[in-house]
Amino acid sequence: MATQPSFEKASAGAKSSAGLAFLKSQPKKLLIGGKWVPAKSGKTFETLNPANEEVLALVAEGDKADVDEAVKAARKAYEDSRWANLNPHQRARFLFKIADLIEKNAEELAELETLDNGKAIFESKNIDIPGAAETFRYYAGWASKIYGETNPSDPTMFNYTLREPVGVCGQIIPWNFPLLMASWKIAPALACGNVVALKPAEQTPLTALRLGELICEAGLPDGVVNIITGFGPTAGGALAAHPDVDKVAFTGSTEVGKEILKASTGNLKRVSLELGGKSPNIVFPDADIKSAVFGSMLGIFMNQGQVCCAGSRVFVQESMYDQFTESLSQMAQGLTVGNGLDPNTRMGPLVSKEQHDRVLGYLQSGKDQGAKAKVGGEAGSQEKGYFIKPTVFTGVNNGMKIAREEIFGPVAAAIPFKDENDALFQGNDTMYGLAAAVWTKDLSRAHTIARKLKAGTVWINCYGLIDPISPFGGYKQSGFGRELGKYAIDLYTQIKSVYAKL
Repeated sequence: MATQPSFEKASAGAKSSAGLAFLKSQPKKLLIGGKWVPAKSGKTFETLNPANEEVLALVAEGDKADVDEAVKAARKAYEDSRWANLNPHQRARFLFKIADLIEKNAEELAELETLDNGKAIFESKNIDIPGAAETFRYYAGWASKIYGETNPSDPTMFNYTLREPVGVCGQIIPWNFPLLMASWKIAPALACGNVVALKPAEQTPLTALRLGELICEAGLPDGVVNIITGFGPTAGGALAAHPDVDKVAFTGSTEVGKEILKASTGNLKRVSLELGGKSPNIVFPDADIKSAVFGSMLGIFMNQGQVCCAGSRVFVQESMYDQFTESLSQMAQGLTVGNGLDPNTRMGPLVSKEQHDRVLGYLQSGKDQGAKAKVGGEAGSQEKGYFIKPTVFTGVNNGMKIAREEIFGPVAAAIPFKDENDALFQGNDTMYGLAAAVWTKDLSRAHTIARKLKAGTVWINCYGLIDPISPFGGYKQSGFGRELGKYAIDLYTQIKSVYAKL
């Protein structure tokens, strides 16, 4: 998973050929208590292909009543200990089985992801699906390694700690990496003995539902994983506020994250939030320029820029600003924009009309405030679909709207800086703190700046690498809590202290 994808074109004639039998069964239902059921209201909603605006499937529109049923099923599965008291090695085998099934069905899952989200199929095949399998496999290894401690105490006492599951976990995932984000949430929760009620994004529910089928195929006990599709304000809001949910995990915008936090206060449930970003990508003149241009391009245009840690603010030292922005613009102009299922596509459509219109608004704002679109700056030329041309803005200052707010689209704001102190000052001058990068051959400078950047992840001479072994999360208004690595175990366990009088 910790690899950078190639942007070389695929061989001519290569086409995605996975069977889409999953889409033939209509409408898609909710997974509650091990059974696939319609929404209690009987309502459904459409999930669209953003490349051509055609309906892919009808999906059950769950709401508060369905969330209640899902939480009830999860609570029953937790309290009767069908999962929490399972031998840890058996839990690990289940997680390994899910990973194997993801890999076995990788071609189908990749195609579903591209159809529903719009991203290039080479990203789905090489990043999203392998990353999901790796995450389940990583946490399978943790299931038998969640230790308590024996504490030094008075000789007349025996004191030890137990690390126990939190209980019922409500999990709300975004639309930019649907299957990958589901794995980041479900895998560590299950490894620790918890049960799950998952709410996928309404824009991209298909791979989460297919994952639900694979989880059932793996043989997990009924009610351990429940999946409720529906809309954020209804299904998501009900899950965040539910009094019988012990922990809620959310990935999405900072604005919605604040609402999730408010909704959680009723029963003081645990909360972890992985929110927005406006990440600084800092390039010094002594960097390997070819690598820095490629890495910067990848950092902002992968997944159409719909990445929370996208390197959307490209800081370049003044002496090389014109040269660098010219090279970045040429590379952006060379990207093939089109239907994600075409293996030669390197940038697909945005996920929805709402997101498309939002990004167009930011493009206009940049122009109105005096920035110049060196390349792009407008909608794609396709007759249908939510396409935006890859854009590089020059003449940007850190006070402009396009430099302050998270655009979540293929828009790079190139900002000049004078020296190290100026780069750090401007880079940290944001309400966000999810990620950052620095490009330089001076290792002393690289590590010094990495320490001073206020971000949860800093890349040196690379961009966007993620591995299940390493924690991911934000500073400031990019959220709190760390997913991945051993740190996710803290999110999904609680500590019990035991005193025994000898």
